[in-house]
Amino acid sequence: MKAELGVLALALGASSAALGIVFLARGLIQKNDSFLIIGRRFVFGVLIAAVLAAGVMEWALVTHDFSLRYVAQNNASGTPLLFSITGLWAALEGSILLWLVVLGGYLAVTAWQFRHRTVDPLVAWATLIGLVVALFFFALVLGPANPFIKLASAPLDGQGPNPLLQNHPLMAFHPPMLYLGYVGFTVPFMFALAALITGRFGEGWLSDVRRTTIVAWTFLTIGVLLGAWWSYEVLGWGGYWAWDPVENASLLPWLTGTAFIHSVMVQERRGMLRVWNISLIVATFCLTILGTFLTRSGIINSVHSFTESGIGPWLLAFLAITAVTSIGLIAWRGDKLRTPGSIDSPFSREAAFLANNLLFAALAFVVLLGTVYPLLAEALRGQQLSVGSPYFNRMTTPIGLALLFLMAAAPALPWRAASSEVLRRRLLIPAWLAGLAMLGALILGVRDLTVLIVIGLGVFALAGIVRQVVVGARAERSSKGSLRAAGSLFRTNPRFYGGLVVHTGVIIIAMALAVSAAYSTKAEVRLSRGESAVLNDYRFTYLGTRVDVSPQKRVVKARVRIMRGDKDLGVYAPAVNIFPNATSAIGTPSVRTGLRADVYLTLISSPANGRKATLGIAIKPMVLWLWIGGGVIAIGATLAILPKRRRSVIVDKDPDSKRETISA
Repeated sequence: MKAELGVLALALGASSAALGIVFLARGLIQKNDSFLIIGRRFVFGVLIAAVLAAGVMEWALVTHDFSLRYVAQNNASGTPLLFSITGLWAALEGSILLWLVVLGGYLAVTAWQFRHRTVDPLVAWATLIGLVVALFFFALVLGPANPFIKLASAPLDGQGPNPLLQNHPLMAFHPPMLYLGYVGFTVPFMFALAALITGRFGEGWLSDVRRTTIVAWTFLTIGVLLGAWWSYEVLGWGGYWAWDPVENASLLPWLTGTAFIHSVMVQERRGMLRVWNISLIVATFCLTILGTFLTRSGIINSVHSFTESGIGPWLLAFLAITAVTSIGLIAWRGDKLRTPGSIDSPFSREAAFLANNLLFAALAFVVLLGTVYPLLAEALRGQQLSVGSPYFNRMTTPIGLALLFLMAAAPALPWRAASSEVLRRRLLIPAWLAGLAMLGALILGVRDLTVLIVIGLGVFALAGIVRQVVVGARAERSSKGSLRAAGSLFRTNPRFYGGLVVHTGVIIIAMALAVSAAYSTKAEVRLSRGESAVLNDYRFTYLGTRVDVSPQKRVVKARVRIMRGDKDLGVYAPAVNIFPNATSAIGTPSVRTGLRADVYLTLISSPANGRKATLGIAIKPMVLWLWIGGGVIAIGATLAILPKRRRSVIVDKDPDSKRETISA
């Protein structure tokens, strides 16, 4: 029954998308408002159908209905409830189903948001394009990625989820956040193509999708950071980013999306960069489809990717059609997209934003090249190549440093042009503070050049941010005539000040990345029970091994006491997990997290027949600040999407003093 209900829901969703496309197309061609109104309503049918199908699959997973192939392959009777629920996105077919739920949600919210503009051709075309995307994904789940295929004979028990995907609660949050980010970029893509089709490619469509774009970017940012945290907490290798192709697949749309969020301000302010902005949002959407192909076609081997499947050609065909159609529309409207405006000075905010965009584009190209080149080499020449961390670190580090500098300088620059006096007043003090910070780091023993530069640029940027906030608070206090006005600063221009908070989070992450990469230490030790080892100023004493058994897995834990000087930091338990259907054991690190440094323990081999236990020990400075920086980014992005407080400004002129008093 569950299989039939699921397929029926998918068919209902596909029919809703198809009918919506038909009604909207007919309404646009015939200029019939009634058809446009009817076509919009099918969006809600898409959402209801997707939620219903996902609900049926969750029902099957939670009740362990092994008559469905998907459940039998990704669930077992001993799977805990949490990981039964997360089984929806633990494999290919279910992940596409989750994609549809998220897409249906975005389409429904967009339709509701523009419910008073249903007959607007721009909104109608955007809705039609969104339904085309939805129809494609419904075709996937009804065809090569159908999660409701029944088995001829149901097994007594299932194979269970991938052990790596049932070993940490982050599995409940990391993939959904990525999907909310990936799929969210469909909305600006819809409106960008609609603007090209209708010829309304000014600044109106940008304001229509600004908040949705920031929301999608925020979710993707959080998803990437949660993925790094998952890698750090689960995989046991002691790192959080390895330039894995699937990691890169999530980073690429983040890079182009970040570039779009910055350059769109230039278009809104000066009417410039129209072609560039539309190209960026098209590239971002295409990169989400490319990332879907990389992770779900089975073309690459990764702990993040799914097994080989038949949806690869479908995704490549859809990507090709999307790219060709978008490029064709941009070429068709090319002459009208050009703007007469130009950058007046290299020392202006728009010039800094343009440089920022070029650097993000260069960074995206470097990552894309390193990711797809081995695939192209294997496809064209039959050679198996790998591009590792040395290439990415060497190529991306100078670009990242340049971006960090622009992050500090750009907000301080005025629009159009900046005089030498303005530059001196706004940048001199931050520059001095940056120099002092680098000098202080040298005195404290920092000798790594990259770390010194990152510290200097980070302090330079933070000082610039503080200056911007102080200046804004003073202006707000002056206009309101009250100290309480400073508290309402973020409500006067939430987008700008929220962006400064986001920049603060990025700076924290950049400094944490540099320090943790340069000053991590690690060692392997073999200890008998009661023996100790010392690394840096920490002492580690092996206390013995304990075995825990549950229906899900068998866990071997090594108990290790950590001392720092005379201070007892507690007993930690790195473990090895043995799952019933796994071909190898899965390690689980034990991490003592601190503001200064993390102590990272892994059990490499447990003692047997009186032998010693082998432990991996790593001291990793400032890793906690990566996750703190992510939280700061989330706060800043939330502030940036808040509505701007509207003020009525009254200017009273005093004829005697010739001063103007501004009151809100």
